[in-house]
Amino acid sequence: MKAAVLRTIGQPLSIEEVRIGLPGPREVLIRTMATGVCHSDLHFIDGAYKHPLPAVLGHEASGVVEKVGSEVRTVKVGDHVVTCLSAFCGHCEYCLTGHMSLCPSPDVQRGQGELPRLSAIRKDMPLDRAALLGCAVTTGVGAVIHTAGVRPGETVAIIGCGGVGLAAINGAAIAGAGRIIAIDRIPAKLRMASLFGATDLIDASDGDLAKRVRELTGGGVHHSFEAIGLKATAEEAFKMLRRGGTATVIGMIPPGVKIELNGVDLLSEKRIQGSYMGSNRFPVDMPRYVDFYLSGRLKLDEMISARIPLEQVNQAFEDMKRGELARSVIVFDA
Repeated sequence: MKAAVLRTIGQPLSIEEVRIGLPGPREVLIRTMATGVCHSDLHFIDGAYKHPLPAVLGHEASGVVEKVGSEVRTVKVGDHVVTCLSAFCGHCEYCLTGHMSLCPSPDVQRGQGELPRLSAIRKDMPLDRAALLGCAVTTGVGAVIHTAGVRPGETVAIIGCGGVGLAAINGAAIAGAGRIIAIDRIPAKLRMASLFGATDLIDASDGDLAKRVRELTGGGVHHSFEAIGLKATAEEAFKMLRRGGTATVIGMIPPGVKIELNGVDLLSEKRIQGSYMGSNRFPVDMPRYVDFYLSGRLKLDEMISARIPLEQVNQAFEDMKRGELARSVIVFDA
C-alpha cells in the first residue's frame, strides 16, 4: 500500500510503497478511505512525543473491512468502520467501573506497527466525514459530555478553536450549555466557532483571558476546556473558573512541562483534570455520533477545510502550523 512514512524527526514525511501482511487471528485488514490530519501527529513529527521510527502516522481514519482474523467477531467483511486509539479488555477495574478509555490491560496494549481498534458504523454515513469521529470528535465532544459532564444551562469556555476545540464547542451545544465562549487568536477560527455553537467570541491576543472571561460571565465559568496543549493556556483555563468550577485539559502538553496553580484557589473547590480521547466508550459512542451527524446535530461538513490526496500531507501539516485550517482530510481512491 502507499503510505506517508516518518523516518526522521523534524523532516517531511516520505510517500512510499509499504508491504502489509494478512491479518492475524485478532486483526482486521481495512481499505482506508479517508484519514484526518491531526495535530497529535505533528507532536510526533516535531519530536515532542517519542515513538520508534520509521512509523506510518495517521490514526483518525475510516474505511471498509476487507479481511478479518479467525477470532474477530465484532466486524465482518464489507462493514464500514472508524478507527479509534482506545481499546479495552472488559474485565479490569477501569472497564468494570465504566472508564474503558483508561484500560491498562496487557491484553489490549498495541505493539509497534499494530492498528487502532475499530467500531462499525452505518453505511449511509459518508466516510470522509466519518474519519473525524475517530479522534477530533470523540476527543472534543467526549471531553465535554463524558469527562466534564457539562449540564444544561452551565457556562463553558473553550481555549483553541482547531478541530478538537470546535468539536468541544459543538459538544457543549449538544449538551445544552447556556453560554459557550470560544477563545482563539485567529479571526477565521473564531468565525467558525460561531457556526459550531459559540455564543461569545474572545480574541486571545487582546489581553488577560481569565479576567475577560470572569467579567463576561460575572465571576467565571462552570467549565473551561484547554484544546491546545500549552502550559500558559492550561493555567488560564484554571484561572477563568467560577467557584466550584472545573478546568479540563484536552491538549497534549509535552512531557516534562509542569503547570502552576494558585493554591488558594483550591479552597473555593476549583478543579483541574485531564481527558484522554474524550473518556470514550467507542463501540457505543461512534454509532451515536454518526446518528448526531445524520440528524444535523453534529457539524462535520463545516469542520473539513480541505480534502487532499496523500501526496499533499506535508503541506497540510504546514497549514496546520500556521493555524489556517480546522481539519484537512486525506481522501483515498475507492
